[in-house]
Amino acid sequence: MSDQRDVQAEQENAAVEENVETVEVNDAQEAEAPMDETAQRIYELETALSEAQATVKEQQDSVLRARADMENARRRADAEVEKARKFALERFAGELLPVVDNLERAIEMTDKDNEAVKSLLEGVEMTHKSFLSTIEKFGLVLIDPQGEAFDPELHQAMSMQESADHAPNTVMAVMQKGYQINGRLLRPAMVMVSRAPSGGVDTQA
Repeated sequence: MSDQRDVQAEQENAAVEENVETVEVNDAQEAEAPMDETAQRIYELETALSEAQATVKEQQDSVLRARADMENARRRADAEVEKARKFALERFAGELLPVVDNLERAIEMTDKDNEAVKSLLEGVEMTHKSFLSTIEKFGLVLIDPQGEAFDPELHQAMSMQESADHAPNTVMAVMQKGYQINGRLLRPAMVMVSRAPSGGVDTQA
């Protein structure tokens, strides 16, 4: 009888221990479940954040490219406008040069000792001076190289002449003055250039 009670007690203790282990396993599983959900949620949020950061970076790059394209387009437009302005100014200035030439010829050919035309000559000289002053404000520069060394970039040699009074390749006479506008040659000066009296032709001219 005593042995039967002992067996029954052992069975009851084993059942209790099994119930305790089952409860512990369930508690552990319930504890792990929220941790798994939290980790999954963190992973999802991190993934979404990475995607959002990549999208922002891509949009920033797009904005920078668009800004660079816009700046390049603006610079090209400014350059085209400036080019068109300079071309129009050069063409206009080129059309005015014959007027300057005619005024200079009138001054040169007028008899300065003739009192009858003295006042007329003064008027022409004033007109010529005022005209040059006006066009110089727009970048026009006179090229009058009398006595200077010949420069093929600015001068056009119409003839060469032997001279003992001038160094070789010196401008002896200016047949027509030249002009530059905004640093660009508008018309070369037409000149006569000296050469050595030995009869040798100086190839630099």
